[in-house]
Amino acid sequence: MSHGDGTPPASTAARERSDETDEGRKGAAPLSPAHVPVESRNWSRRRILACGIGGLIGTMFAGFELVDHGVLPGKQTLDELDGACSLSIPAETFAPAGPSQSGRFFSVARNRTVGYTIAYPQGHDLGSALPLVVSLHGFGGNHLSGLGGLSLSRALAARTNGKALAPIALVSVDGGGLYWNAHPGDDPMAMIVNELIPMCQRLGIGRPPHGIGAIGISMGGYGALLLAEKHPQLITAVASISPAAWTTYAQARAANPGAFASAMDFANDDVITHASALTGIPVRIASGTNDPFHPGVVALAKALPKTAIVDISQGCHDDSFFASQQHASLDFLGAHLTNTL
Repeated sequence: MSHGDGTPPASTAARERSDETDEGRKGAAPLSPAHVPVESRNWSRRRILACGIGGLIGTMFAGFELVDHGVLPGKQTLDELDGACSLSIPAETFAPAGPSQSGRFFSVARNRTVGYTIAYPQGHDLGSALPLVVSLHGFGGNHLSGLGGLSLSRALAARTNGKALAPIALVSVDGGGLYWNAHPGDDPMAMIVNELIPMCQRLGIGRPPHGIGAIGISMGGYGALLLAEKHPQLITAVASISPAAWTTYAQARAANPGAFASAMDFANDDVITHASALTGIPVRIASGTNDPFHPGVVALAKALPKTAIVDISQGCHDDSFFASQQHASLDFLGAHLTNTL
């Protein structure tokens, strides 16, 4: 039975280890190429490296399909062909993964039952008092989509160049495909603030004096910024990878008609226009120079507080770039949430 207050019911919550089958491969919603940027393919780093030329060809055909539907400009496909999307991913090893639990609750804000996953670092167990990072999935994803091609537990266990993350807990939840902003009868942002985070705090994570951070990729990157802008008193630090930031409502509507309910909603939830709300909050954004959202990211970078960290480097709006930025983004959040700068 689900609980409307967000308490995880014992009958549905299950502890699981992230060294099992990658969570991100299970339960993902079917995608419509007419609406979806290329964020939705959750390839692991191993698969990216193993695919080689074959993976590049597969990406090429996917790119042509997206171009045919008007989602991505043709430049993205050409970039993939000439190697502009190829990246050197930092050397990565993994410690044993910590525990995780998944469950479901009825969200009053979303008017439906949603799934969630909470992951803990190695050496910590369910109920440990830790800082909390809310991970917002991309379009077509869900709470099992993981982060940067890894399950949440594996992401916490990653070591880049031998460096471990500060101890933090990660939580993800089903946000649907509404770009994490409020729509009539469905408000994913209110679900996070009024249901998900209080549930986690009852479990001991994200409870003061421990802080709360936000991270996301593409649609989730936009959502993480929106969460911090709308609730600066709640979010301690935010990291956004390849944020899906449009500069006009017409542009957003052409790519995804369901992203914003109206032009007024777009204006109210425009993370570029309202970037000054992030003053005083540590911010890190990363995006590729060949990302189709590059104009929006450049505009966002100019609008962000001067203290924000902006990493615009070679790469596209694809899994290899997402994976290359995942550890650095979590490291940034962990350092600010645990005061280990």
